[in-house]
Amino acid sequence: MAINWYPGHMVKAKREIAENIKLVDIVLMLLDARAPFSCRNPELEKIISRKKIIFILNKMDLASPSSTQQYQQRLQQEGYPTAAMDSSTGKGAKEVLQLIKSVYQQQAEEMLSKGRRIRSPRVMVVGVPNIGKSTFLNCLVGKKVAQTGAKPGVTRGKQWVRVREDIEFMDTPGLMWPKVEEEEQGLKLALLNIVGENAYEEYEVALYLLKTLQVKTPQIFFTRYRVEDVQLDAETMLAEIARNRGYLNKGGMPDIDKTCHLLLQDYRRGNLGRISLD
Repeated sequence: MAINWYPGHMVKAKREIAENIKLVDIVLMLLDARAPFSCRNPELEKIISRKKIIFILNKMDLASPSSTQQYQQRLQQEGYPTAAMDSSTGKGAKEVLQLIKSVYQQQAEEMLSKGRRIRSPRVMVVGVPNIGKSTFLNCLVGKKVAQTGAKPGVTRGKQWVRVREDIEFMDTPGLMWPKVEEEEQGLKLALLNIVGENAYEEYEVALYLLKTLQVKTPQIFFTRYRVEDVQLDAETMLAEIARNRGYLNKGGMPDIDKTCHLLLQDYRRGNLGRISLD
């Protein structure tokens, strides 16, 4: 499933990020901890490549802990400082702030050696839509300073946020690239609610989720959906879940659309457990 989702405001967002990159010292790229490599925007990384980059695996509370550790090791092997964080509770926030200061240390020493006053690091926060940038910033600051929303693409325009006089953050709109060519990557981005709902069919994404669950956590079919035969093909499984939940149309036929929506919401909210995709 190729994804074509590039709303007009993203052209403006891309230009804005390119224009403002000169104003910052460090770039924090947020990734969804459940599928960090599928969330990496190649166009965005090209724009910010001349700056020091830190990767943050956000929403770690929804991801498999062992997978998150493996993802961090892989990014570190690529040479990127990396931290994981749960922005809803603040877990990992201290590590993120310490990592920023550590990465900035060399630049601070250079300022001192030149007789200049050491100023607070200026940090740009970037990522694909709905990656949780606004919630992340609100968590670090300790109050609501950035707008959040359930739909991808809520943040508009740049926004400076200061954290305890120590760090200045620049929030930016979420940025996609024009076309996701790889089918499985497109399915993952849709499942993570990173692309708009008009870019995909919930039915296709729900079938992908069911096949993923059959491999990773087959017991969930019985414990949550009362389906005993975990070897059913995905289409039959979908109908069985609909019947068990009482999701029926007139005439007693399974309401597949409603069931697909249920499955996607259950995954996105963590109701199915901590399941990573990459």
